[in-house]
Order: sequence, then C-alpha cells, then structure tokens
Amino acid sequence: MGSEEKKEITKHDSKELRERLYMFSFRIVKFVGSLPRNWVALEIGRQLLRSGTSIDANYEEACGAFSRADFAYKLNIAFKEAKESHYWLRLLHDSTISTGREMIDLIQESKEIRNILGKGAKTARKSKGKK
Repeated sequence: MGSEEKKEITKHDSKELRERLYMFSFRIVKFVGSLPRNWVALEIGRQLLRSGTSIDANYEEACGAFSRADFAYKLNIAFKEAKESHYWLRLLHDSTISTGREMIDLIQESKEIRNILGKGAKTARKSKGKK
C-alpha cells in the first residue's frame, strides 16, 4: 500500500473520537460494576460490558488497518457493537434495572457514537473499492 493510500485510511484516525470511545468504554466498565447484584442485571451487564468495550477496541483496530477493505470491515464491526450497546443500555433503563443520570447520559452517548460510526462505516463501505 502506498503512502498516499495509507494517509487516506488514517485521516479517519481522529484523536478526539479515539478519546471519546475510550472514555465511553471506561464509563461502561464503571457502570456495569455498579449494577444491582441479581441474575438479570448481571447477564445484561455482561453483554453490555462485551459490546461497550468492543467499540473502542475495534475502532483502534480500524485505525491500524492495512487496507481500505480492512478499515471498512473493522469500522463496521465497531458500528455493530455500538448498536448493540445502545440496545442493552435502553433495555436496562426501560426495565428499570437502572434509571439514574449516568444511565441517561450513557444512552445518549451510545446513540451519538452509533450515529458517528454508522456514517463512517457507510462512507468506508462505499470507498473501499476505490483505488
């Protein structure tokens, strides 16, 4: 891969987005640790912990991609994990397992992250075939 092509891939490597995704993962870890100790909350919490921390991990992988196709693939995985995290957060809230301010903030943040990554994944899929 030429340096010009590598530049195009890494231009998506926003320091602000990387930090935002890391902080979301960090908040998810703290939030899941504070959930009630019953089997429903623990099961949903496990799912949320997996998907919520996977967003950042997959975005980091995408930023180090060796090709446009690899970048698009990994960014799409991050997007799917963001959608799943948003689902689990809404379920926790709507089932009144957790309803505090942090819950509301995490739902909003997950929605924004989902939208950002969704737009990026769509753009990446369109451009992965270009040379």
